Amino acid sequence: MFHKYRLEIIVFITGFVLMVLEIVGSRVLAPYVGSTIYTWTSLIGLILASLSLGYYLGGLLADKKPTFSPLCFIVFLSGCYIGVINITKDYILEMLQKVVPEIRFQTILATLILFAPPSILLGSVLPYSVKLKISSLKKSGSTTGKLYAISSLGSLIGTFSAGYLLIPSFGSSGILTWLTIILITTSFATYINRFSRIPFIFFIMLSLIVLSFLRFFVENDRFVIETHYDRVWIRETIDRESGRPVLLLITSGRVYQSGMFLDNTEELYFPYLKFFRLAKHFNPGIKKALMIGGGAYSYPRDFLNNFPEATLDVVEIDPKMTDLAKQYFRLKDNPRLKIFHHDGRTFLNTTNNKYDAIYLDVFISFMPPFQLTTKEAILKLYNSLNDRGVVLMNIVSAIDGKQGEFLRSEYATFKTIFPQVYLFPVNSIAQSRIVQNIILVSIKSKDGVYLDSSDPELSSYLKHLYTKDVLMDTTILTDDFAPIENYIIKSQEKISFKIF
Repeated sequence: MFHKYRLEIIVFITGFVLMVLEIVGSRVLAPYVGSTIYTWTSLIGLILASLSLGYYLGGLLADKKPTFSPLCFIVFLSGCYIGVINITKDYILEMLQKVVPEIRFQTILATLILFAPPSILLGSVLPYSVKLKISSLKKSGSTTGKLYAISSLGSLIGTFSAGYLLIPSFGSSGILTWLTIILITTSFATYINRFSRIPFIFFIMLSLIVLSFLRFFVENDRFVIETHYDRVWIRETIDRESGRPVLLLITSGRVYQSGMFLDNTEELYFPYLKFFRLAKHFNPGIKKALMIGGGAYSYPRDFLNNFPEATLDVVEIDPKMTDLAKQYFRLKDNPRLKIFHHDGRTFLNTTNNKYDAIYLDVFISFMPPFQLTTKEAILKLYNSLNDRGVVLMNIVSAIDGKQGEFLRSEYATFKTIFPQVYLFPVNSIAQSRIVQNIILVSIKSKDGVYLDSSDPELSSYLKHLYTKDVLMDTTILTDDFAPIENYIIKSQEKISFKIF
């Protein structure tokens, strides 16, 4: 029975592996080039091109006296290459980061080096299998259709398995190990004779169990976590500036998303989060607030400490982030804290709540979700505020020059909705061309506001007010057109990890 359907088994498995490899590829690339539209464009486009080349080469090879041995060798070779990817991927990606300055070219070259060769090999399997399977011209159409359907079924199952099961359960390196073993096992098990097949398969399965156990023992520690949305590192280190111990949460793109001083867990580690306290200056009577982007919940904990009578809703798309915040970053259940695991824009579209302050801290891999930057989203923010409500948004950008195009677009877009919009650069007011954290403050009321304070802390933040004119030389961001990738990509190389 196995021998009879071995071609069907091969095309199913290679279809499965191909789609798992493509989805896992995004996780492999993300720590180095981010999870941007460029990453997915390169992956999808170049893998499709590689498949097309594989179909063509597989067809040429099949016309030259096809036998089963070359097909098994192709499957074996593709498994070996995926194994090589697993071993060398970090070295290759680190080298490309140093050698290739433009991130779009980094993404293209990384995809070509890591994922094009196995895609070409796997693509050649289907036409070669069709040639081997066709026994008569009368049934060539049905035979071809059957094998293509089986291959597509494998791809379909691989797609859903990768997204819903494999990546959250095993991580990208673990999955690449499994793919390697599956392909090599398939190549041998479908080639060797039936008498030696059973002990061979037993040996492979035993090796798989041992390798999986070793991977779990060596790598499945608390410092590298795969979630449904991202790859997360939790690292305990010493802060270079203060010499104090700190726990960091790092996500794809090597971005320091959250941090906590271990010798004083109530103190905010990143300076820009302290500027969120300006909400108290612009709206002293905050009773109910919303934060979009929880991360490790550093600011939500600070808010609850500073507003003992207020409540806070936090929208965090990734439930695993909330779990990590509770496990490592001292987040505790609090009746004044309500957590929603939703996309921020989806929440704004459906909520009927009114807030005194809304905080946005949603940069992921140097880039915010575009759907939270547009005029339509800003109108949702405006409508979710009480009459004297205020929005504070963390933006990573310069103000002037090409590296400030995103900031100027976002500023102009907020100005179409809010009567008062202010900018507070965190690191330097004078150097408007450096990339830094900038807090954009938008006030719903038209009433004038004081831009000084008797509170020494708030006064120190207010002194960072940017008082120069902001050029209106970029487009208004809308749901239909928001080219934020093009804007932010120009400043990405200048971003310092510390600003996160």
